Amino acid sequence: MQIPHLLVHDHKDNVGVVVVENLKAGTNMLCVVTHDNSSFELVAKADVPIGHKVALKDLKAGDTAIKYGEDIGKFVAGVAMGGHVHVHNLKTKRW
Repeated sequence: MQIPHLLVHDHKDNVGVVVVENLKAGTNMLCVVTHDNSSFELVAKADVPIGHKVALKDLKAGDTAIKYGEDIGKFVAGVAMGGHVHVHNLKTKRW
């Protein structure tokens, strides 16, 4: 059994969370959807630290980030599918 690189909580999500140390650009990630234990593969476009997010599709500035099936913020810069999602391209809508 292969260990997942990325966890996605819900099929509505457009970001997933890296769950391994030292994820490197070019890695063909095993992504597991925790809602139903389904899986898919996605290539990492950047080195991404554990606990940070990865875009599951191409996203543009102004798009809403969805995690746990819920709105978690707004993209302030575009990010390609497989790209690193963090404070440089995602902000809360609270302030």
